[in-house]
Order: sequence, then C-alpha cells, then structure tokens
Amino acid sequence: MVAPGAHALSVVSTTTVLWDPAQYIGGEKVEVIYIADPTICPHMQADIIPNRIQMQKEFIRDADLFIAHNGSVDQSYVMPYVTDFMAANNYGTVSWVTLENPSMTWNTPSGAQDLAREVAGWLIAADPANQTYYETRLSEYLADIDAADLSVEEREVIPGQDAVVMVWQQDAAVGWLGLDMVSLYAPEFYQGGKFTPQKVVDDIYANPAKYQNVQYIIENMQSGELAKGLEEALRDNGVPVERVIFTNFPKSLPGVDSLSDVIRYNKGLVTPAQAAVAEETVPAATAAPLPAVLSVAAILGGGALLLRRR
Repeated sequence: MVAPGAHALSVVSTTTVLWDPAQYIGGEKVEVIYIADPTICPHMQADIIPNRIQMQKEFIRDADLFIAHNGSVDQSYVMPYVTDFMAANNYGTVSWVTLENPSMTWNTPSGAQDLAREVAGWLIAADPANQTYYETRLSEYLADIDAADLSVEEREVIPGQDAVVMVWQQDAAVGWLGLDMVSLYAPEFYQGGKFTPQKVVDDIYANPAKYQNVQYIIENMQSGELAKGLEEALRDNGVPVERVIFTNFPKSLPGVDSLSDVIRYNKGLVTPAQAAVAEETVPAATAAPLPAVLSVAAILGGGALLLRRR
C-alpha cells in the first residue's frame, strides 16, 4: 500500500490488456509497464519475455503492484518469469493481484468495462488515498468504451451477416456484433480437435449450400493464421469471402492503443463497405461517421499478416 504523499504507484502488468485500464485510470498517480509483446500470444514468447524483463528490470525490482490475468497462459509463460527474476536477484517475493475470473473476455464493451472496474478496485486497494481520483478516471474510461460500442447505424448493418468464427472471438463476433455464425473453428488442442480448420474445410465441401452466404472468416490475431485454408475452400466454391483478423490486445497495431480502440478496430472490419462509404457522404454535423474499413498489414512471428482481404 502506498502512503499518502508518496511516489506514484508503480505497477507491473503481464499484458497490455491490464496495462491499458491501469495506466488510464491511474493517470498521474500511477506508472505502469507491461511484459508480454501484444502482437504475439504470450505462450509463443518463451525467448522474448525474459529479455523484456531485463530491459525493464529496474522498474520491476521496485514495483509496488503486480497484476495478472492468472489464466493458463499467464501462469505458465509470464508470471513465473517475473517471480523467478525477482527471487534470483534477491529483490523480494512477488504477490500477484489477479482477476477473479481468469477466463473473462474483454474484447466487447461489457467485458472491457467489467475488467476496468476490477482494475480500478486494485488501484484503490493499493492506494486508497487517491480513491476519488481513480473513481473519476474510471468513469471517463467507461464512457470512452460506451462511445466505442455499436452506433444506431452500425446496429442496422453489422448484425445478421454470415461468418465462420475462431473460437476465441466468438463472444465478440456473435455475442456483441450479432454476426450469424455458420461454423466455429479452433486450434487442435481445443476440445480434442473437434473444430480444427480441416474439419470445417471438409464440411465446406460436403455442405456447400450451408456456406454460400458467408461474408467473413474471423481470425484471432494473437493465434496466428489458422484460416487460410478455409478462405481457399470457400473461394473454390465461388464464395467471395473476406478473411479478417480481430485483435484482443492494445498496442498490437498502430493506432490501436486501448481497449476501446480494440473494440472500434474489430467492428470496423465487419462494417459493410457500402455502408461506410454512404455514411462518409453525410455532413459531419448531422451524422456520426462509421469507422473506415481498415486494411493493415502486421508482422506476426516474422510473417506478413493481411488483416483485411478482398
């Protein structure tokens, strides 16, 4: 706990997902860093995370608060590295503060707001003298997420479009955006390999009519490219599908710096192009523009990753 009038609360976060609300809600009262590279799933960073810890070792050594998701990835690939670093250098024992639900999602407005409230509670518990300040900043942060939610116009054009969805994006694509999920796909380790891309490819060729109106294949950026074969199979069947790649992490792409940016970015990928163009022709004074359809290339694991394909 930080005493009244003491230095800014120093916080170490495992990922940018926790870093973003902590740094915004904390404002000038808090300094925050994150460990894992946001462009790559932490479980793929065994050689990266130790180097990132070394680069920030002075901050980590003297940190007041260590925050984590505490899910399987954090437990295996991020938290132990930090804990071992502190112990090996005789810097002390790390006491992690973690999410009540390590499996919670945050790439929807409601999920992001729930996470932000929990993070604010951590800051208040660690620095109760600044509770009012943190609560004010939390209100601003929640309002920004509200502003990133679907507009009236977007609610008319985004829901109901057919999509094949990666399992980690199901809450966002179906639960929030209202896309009609024709099929689900997942990595090999998910439910014994029942939903691998190859299984979906087989289904595409066996039941082509089921997929004839699919407009999007939703990928998950931090999982790498799983769905190229799905795209090829659909195009072979005459379906002009778009493979789009949602992100879950702030700082994973230029201009995607916060959870509200993640929300805006992902919904922009499935906003019909004609609706976006039509909206841009309306004077700004009379209509809130829909987000532009984005086409961005990102580097993931040394490979070029096309985020929107036509």
